[in-house]
Amino acid sequence: MKPGHRGFVRIIKAAGYSWHGIKACYKNEAAFRQELWLLVVLTPLSMWLSTNAAEFLLLIGSVVLLLVVELLNTAIEMVVDRHGEEWHPLAKLAKDMGSAAVFVMMALVGLVWLTVLISRFGWQWF
Repeated sequence: MKPGHRGFVRIIKAAGYSWHGIKACYKNEAAFRQELWLLVVLTPLSMWLSTNAAEFLLLIGSVVLLLVVELLNTAIEMVVDRHGEEWHPLAKLAKDMGSAAVFVMMALVGLVWLTVLISRFGWQWF
């Protein structure tokens, strides 16, 4: 972004860069595509399952946060790969930690959805 961009123009430019990043991640990362389609499928289900706005936001928000973590993990992986092809223990740790962040977020998505399902249908449903 040029230093002279301020105010609304800056916001529009930033939104364009963000959209470009989302498109690039969708094009290059199978996990991001899968998680985005998961959001598409789970959105109507969450509308049906939730009994109030807070539950709806928890259900959808958890999946949206999963997408955010996946974007950050992809960014970490690309920066590490850009730095060099040689193996380095810190590069491996950075990639493993990014992957762990996605895993923890997936576990949280599962816990949120399971909790709402149990509160809606009770334990006997399982």
